[in-house]
Amino acid sequence: MPSLRSRAVLPAVLIASTLALAACGGDAPPPGQAGATPVTVVTLKPESVTLTRELAGRAEASQEAEVRPQVGGIVERLLFTEGGSVRAGQPLYQLDQTSYRADANSAQAAVARTQATLVTAQLNAKRSAELVKIDAVSRQDNDNAQAALRQAQADLRSAQAGLQGANVPLGFTRVTAPISGRIGRSSVTRGALVTASQATPLAVIQSMDPMYVEISQSSTELLQLRREIAAGNLQGTEAVPVDIVLEDGSVYPQQGRLSFAEAMVDPGTGAVALRVIVPNPDQMLLPGMFVRAKVANGERRNAILAPQQGITRDPRGNASAMVVGADGKVEQRAVKVSRSIGDKWLVDDGLKAGDKVIVEGLQKIKPGAEVQATERGSEAKPAASTAAKPAASGA
Repeated sequence: MPSLRSRAVLPAVLIASTLALAACGGDAPPPGQAGATPVTVVTLKPESVTLTRELAGRAEASQEAEVRPQVGGIVERLLFTEGGSVRAGQPLYQLDQTSYRADANSAQAAVARTQATLVTAQLNAKRSAELVKIDAVSRQDNDNAQAALRQAQADLRSAQAGLQGANVPLGFTRVTAPISGRIGRSSVTRGALVTASQATPLAVIQSMDPMYVEISQSSTELLQLRREIAAGNLQGTEAVPVDIVLEDGSVYPQQGRLSFAEAMVDPGTGAVALRVIVPNPDQMLLPGMFVRAKVANGERRNAILAPQQGITRDPRGNASAMVVGADGKVEQRAVKVSRSIGDKWLVDDGLKAGDKVIVEGLQKIKPGAEVQATERGSEAKPAASTAAKPAASGA
């Protein structure tokens, strides 16, 4: 009997094992996905981007004028506050007028003297002209009287010119501001002797609204920019906007514009000088301040931007990207990138619109490996899908 029972149990165990294996085989992954590695990809799309170049430069006053005396003398008064704002024509220094006032008074007296002489000459000429008609005086005497009149008129004009010439240096004893702006420190004090030929200016005035930012761009970059515009890769702009970055890294609130480009290359530096005009109403920018200028070089249409996570470099610095091909396998592409824009690279060659660049899971794959790609930002939520399965089974 025991042997008969063992024989009956053995087929039952075999049947149960077969059914269990069949049940397990129903949940096995389909062929082709058993070895696929999950990765996250970004599908590249063409877009228009504004290309900028960051160049170092220094701020300069748009106008700068040295205050110099045009006559010599002793400084009697300073008529301004050092470091303050002045306007064009505002008196700044008062020099001693004593000698210049005396010269002007002497010239004024000469004018008065010649005026008196002219009055006498006019009377004599008029009287002589009447007497010569009745032969009361000779023609020679009349000619002499008329000549004396003309001489007196010329003497008056000469005296008036002398008075005007004497008043010019007298006016120069008050030194005025040649331009409007902010004036710096005075190089002289009250009581100092100044001369018209001295080398040191009395003060310097700088106009700081607007300000200039002097920058330079290499001739190589300029040639490349012009080639890309000529080839249609870049769309040039007439008004070139410029953003200014201050020394502390903050962005200056006023946007500047490119106004000047030198017509020659500096042979010493191989660069072209550029000038940016920047509004400075609050005088935040000061002459000599170091800044960085972000100059818009143009707009590239249909540009390809690849995430920096998806671009790797070998020890030689050659860039490459891992791309998911149409067959679901990994392809390694050699790419050329020219610059970074935000957290992306601008791709010049090697990638095109529609390519799926792998950005996560790169450590687990190699070229030719089969992967299961998921677009970044569209990953499924595992918790929600797992909770839904028991509900469907219970139904």
